[in-house]
Amino acid sequence: MAQSTSEDRVFDSVAELFGVLSTPIRLKIISAVCNGEKNVSELLSEIETTQPNMSQHLSMLYRSGVLSKRRDGTQMYYRLQSERVATLCRAVCTQVAIELEGDEPISAADRLVTGSHR
Repeated sequence: MAQSTSEDRVFDSVAELFGVLSTPIRLKIISAVCNGEKNVSELLSEIETTQPNMSQHLSMLYRSGVLSKRRDGTQMYYRLQSERVATLCRAVCTQVAIELEGDEPISAADRLVTGSHR
């Protein structure tokens, strides 16, 4: 078997990241922590899901290196590990919003990715 090229490793890494980002709730979590860390309770107040489901998705995002976490007493706080994920999500959401929203693409994309509600 031929040794994988640098290009192959890039494509493999991107495909893995897209797989992690392929669930809407994970995109909502990324949007929620885009501007700063949040604890699980804060995330649950913003994203409609159960606590076990939230924990499962947070665990996947943490294991994949998208999120980092820190403990403060009994609370676990999550934040983006790398700005590249936020940049990627903003680019994709902006493009989709342009196609779906027509006149207000930037505000829709901003709302999707940054969690701001204008």
